[in-house]
Amino acid sequence: MKASHTLLFILSVFLLFGIAWFAFPAEGVRVGGLSLRFPSFAEAQMEEQETVDVDKVLSDVNKSFEMTCSTTQLDSLEYFRDFLTTNPNRIYLPDNDYTYFDSLFQLLGQARNQQKIYRVMHYGDSQIEMDRISSVLRQRLQERFGGSGPNMIPAVQRIASISVSQGYSGGLTRYTIYGDSTTRRASHNRYGVMTQFSQCSGTATISFYKSKHTQAFDKAREITKVSILFGNNSDNFKATLKTDLTPQETKECAANSGVSLLSWDLPEPVSKGTLTLQGNAEVYAVLLDGDYGVAIDNNPLRGCSGTIFSRINAKVMEESFNLLDTRLIILQFGGNRMPGISGSKAIGSYMKELEKQIEYFKEVAPEATLLFIGPADMGKSYNGKIGTWKGLPELNDSLRSTALRHDVAYWDMFHVMGGEGSMAQFVKHKPALAGPDYIHFTFLGAQEIGNNLAKSLLLYHDFYQFRQDLPNDSVAAFMNKDRELIEKEKEARKNKFKPFNYYKE
Repeated sequence: MKASHTLLFILSVFLLFGIAWFAFPAEGVRVGGLSLRFPSFAEAQMEEQETVDVDKVLSDVNKSFEMTCSTTQLDSLEYFRDFLTTNPNRIYLPDNDYTYFDSLFQLLGQARNQQKIYRVMHYGDSQIEMDRISSVLRQRLQERFGGSGPNMIPAVQRIASISVSQGYSGGLTRYTIYGDSTTRRASHNRYGVMTQFSQCSGTATISFYKSKHTQAFDKAREITKVSILFGNNSDNFKATLKTDLTPQETKECAANSGVSLLSWDLPEPVSKGTLTLQGNAEVYAVLLDGDYGVAIDNNPLRGCSGTIFSRINAKVMEESFNLLDTRLIILQFGGNRMPGISGSKAIGSYMKELEKQIEYFKEVAPEATLLFIGPADMGKSYNGKIGTWKGLPELNDSLRSTALRHDVAYWDMFHVMGGEGSMAQFVKHKPALAGPDYIHFTFLGAQEIGNNLAKSLLLYHDFYQFRQDLPNDSVAAFMNKDRELIEKEKEARKNKFKPFNYYKE
């Protein structure tokens, strides 16, 4: 073959590749059961996501919660104001209202004297399964406000929890409003606050045991109060509690179509116990608590995008939240909707569905504060490289905007972990902070996230306590100042000019 023919052949091959590079469909071509792909020009033009230094990100997040040593109220006020208004790790507040959590903190501060338990309901997707994230938040808040125990659990548990072991026997049939084709649906919508219930018919037992899991926290192992939340029960419905340290004690309830709560106070922490039920009732939850303080109730919904709550009977939910003194509801969703997001229109439709859920919770839990936690970064293979799902940053921004517009606080987990490309680095981290599916955190990763969530919320409590000795109008004037004026005042102090005194030294 002549050299000229060889050169022509090579140039022809390059030409064909060039045409394919420009024209080959980005989604590939289906041939039989296979999908043939060719790297496209558009993919080649895409900028690679910057590699996230996970250790630096987490270190910076932790440092952001640390107030430098200060001797003046002004320095402290400046720290809190800067954190609440500019720190990416903050909890975003509607209208930048720094008093948003005040009513919650006031109640939690009174819990010891009142000998009451105030509850936080943490709804989420599979990121919080097995009590991950919730358990860390629970431990940190109970260390400050009091409380113990693994808190709310369903009568029949399908997914093991790190915080408690449990079992059941006898006449209990589980129904759920959400799940795969193997789950039972009820003929009504009285599913209760855990989005499921177990129908008790005749005699049944629910057993619980102190957790021996290595990831369980100390506070979760201390159970000194047991309760059962149920409804639509027959006359003379009976519940008997027996523990390893106390004799059996039976309580009865007259027929009630609404929601009821029976409780047993124990003289000291127990390691195990059994509830024996007799009669007919819808069992919504079992509560394993401490004497007083805060309870963090973990309620994971695998595969859920957070749009199912408004289908639950509002009267049952309202009565339950009221009986349980639920004062904070956390909604952690978004990731499961991501695979179905094809653009801004799909995101807009999802926001409308979530708006309906927010209004529903405001109706059934009017005394509760609402906090939405956005999705984590999610990794997907693009041309052989793992990158953030397209559309996830826009989804996260829309979730934050929607929450704040509807007077719901927002914690931006996506940016706390480092933003685009961070999940791939969480997986590569040694030890791994996320699993090989590039979606779910490992226990260690969930602990990092839970700790940062707790630190952020507790920093708002620090600011609440700090403000108790300051005039409200002075704090408001300081916090609401224009950013340009703030910078001018900082510069003036550098030049030793005395700023206007917004506080009382």
